[in-house]
Amino acid sequence: MSRKWKMPGGMRLANALCGGWTVLVMIFLYFPIVFLVIYSFNSSKLNIVWEGFTWQWYGELLGNRRLIDAFVNSMVIACTTTVLSVVIGTGGAWLMYRFRYRHAGAIETVAYLPMVVPEVIMGISLLVFYKSISLPLGYATVILAHTTFCFPFVMAAVRARLAGLDPSLEEAAMDLGAGPGRAFFYVIVPYLMPAIAAGGLMAFALSLDEVIVSYFTTSAASITLPLRIYGMAKVGLNPMINALSTIFVAVTAVILIAMEFSRQKRRPKAG
Repeated sequence: MSRKWKMPGGMRLANALCGGWTVLVMIFLYFPIVFLVIYSFNSSKLNIVWEGFTWQWYGELLGNRRLIDAFVNSMVIACTTTVLSVVIGTGGAWLMYRFRYRHAGAIETVAYLPMVVPEVIMGISLLVFYKSISLPLGYATVILAHTTFCFPFVMAAVRARLAGLDPSLEEAAMDLGAGPGRAFFYVIVPYLMPAIAAGGLMAFALSLDEVIVSYFTTSAASITLPLRIYGMAKVGLNPMINALSTIFVAVTAVILIAMEFSRQKRRPKAG
């Protein structure tokens, strides 16, 4: 008869300490978000002391034209940046993988530099560059700036996926009569799609959330939502910021739950 294994006292203590530390970290991370959501329904305009429940700030938020315009600007810029980043990042990763260039390592390092360069330096350098070529600030300058630091993330994700690519896939497609372009779009791109999707989502999130680079490269007509919120927060506590943040938290939670539900449905059933 097998004896039931008992965890030593030292390990139980270590597990308890690790569990307690995890709980503290989770509270530290999520308590401010819970606090923000609760106070988005606070009737107090100062938003410091709870005075009562209200939907007022959500109504004012939906009627605030400046915030809605900034949100539209952010979506246009983020979507355009994502498309450009996916095209440039995927194409660059494939060229680096498929062909051998002189000083290819140095070229790849330079391509990844925007990922590590401080955003203040990037924003100032781009502003100086735009002024030197007399390019007026607006949608184009913001999109170019965002694409500059977003496409390396797509390229890094695709390069990681290409590391496991079987070269015989492309050769087999070309043996069956497909040209290089057809083989790339019908064989290589489907294989790279998980990495392309991951890189595209990363580019979209980075562009939608960007503040510092946008501050130096945007105009009054193309101001983004993060910059608008930053300007409102500098004036003082505004309950509409809580309401807007709560909407973003709710949308993000719904998307994550839907993705998890979809993943669970695709998982094969045991037996």
